[in-house]
Amino acid sequence: MYRIRFHGRGGQGMKTASRILGDAFFLGGYEVQDAPRYGAERRGAPIFAYVRAAKQAINERGVINRPDLVIVADDSLVAVPAAGVLQGIGPQTVLLINSHEPLTTWEDRLNVPGQVLILPVSEDVEDRAELPYLGTTCAGAAARLVGVIPLEDLQQAIRDELHHLGPEVVEKNIQQATEAYQLAADFEGKVIEGTEISAKDYASPNWVDLPFETANISAPTIHTGLTSELAATGAWRTMRPVIDYQRCNKCWWVCSEFCPDGAIKVDDEGYPQIDLDHCKGCMICVAQCPPHAIEAIPETTAEATAQTTEASGVTQ
Repeated sequence: MYRIRFHGRGGQGMKTASRILGDAFFLGGYEVQDAPRYGAERRGAPIFAYVRAAKQAINERGVINRPDLVIVADDSLVAVPAAGVLQGIGPQTVLLINSHEPLTTWEDRLNVPGQVLILPVSEDVEDRAELPYLGTTCAGAAARLVGVIPLEDLQQAIRDELHHLGPEVVEKNIQQATEAYQLAADFEGKVIEGTEISAKDYASPNWVDLPFETANISAPTIHTGLTSELAATGAWRTMRPVIDYQRCNKCWWVCSEFCPDGAIKVDDEGYPQIDLDHCKGCMICVAQCPPHAIEAIPETTAEATAQTTEASGVTQ
């Protein structure tokens, strides 16, 4: 059985990628499961989708914990623990990362037991949650890596899944998927079917006996407020809101009230201040700001600017 996981961000088409790959398997006579799994359902949040394909009935259910192929559409997710990109990777796993970083860099960073491959086909865009045609690109590369899906079945699967978007969009997606399919030619068949999980090999956990405690001891208790501040959720962000205080009207109620995470505070002078440790990058403040004083810039650009400023010794 082939067990495949797609990792990306909301808006990058990982659900579409899993459905296209699942359809392509099905056209080749395989039994198929494909499904997405969401966390926080918003653009930019980490999600994954999975595909199982086998010539016999599939009795497994749920999340894939021992993948044969992991496709990472956004390389910034590798460092996010909640994304679970490296979960269950073993010697048999092929890890395909969409990145402009060289292969040697990722091999040195990860040191995983399986093989790492790079898919450098997507262009840099301002909003990484909107990389065009990324889902079909990842599906095309995955189809070639498993080595059992003809190009014609992949193209037909794209037509079946995306026909409602019109012929022009369908053909553009087919073009991108075909390009990725051809780029992966040197690694055709690199992904092999994983073995079945046998119930006979099950090993029960080493249970730890805990003494019985009364409820006032063992029941969960929160002894202090504001504990959620300890969870820095800024790592979710792909776009950073930046305030132009020259244009700010101090209409502080608007941006601070509309922020769903309460990440915008107001200082003593009436100016809004963004808590970047807890701003998730939903950009609601950008949309709601009446004088358009809040701009969205790529997180990578903001970090590079901050590093340059720090290196030059300039203070802001």
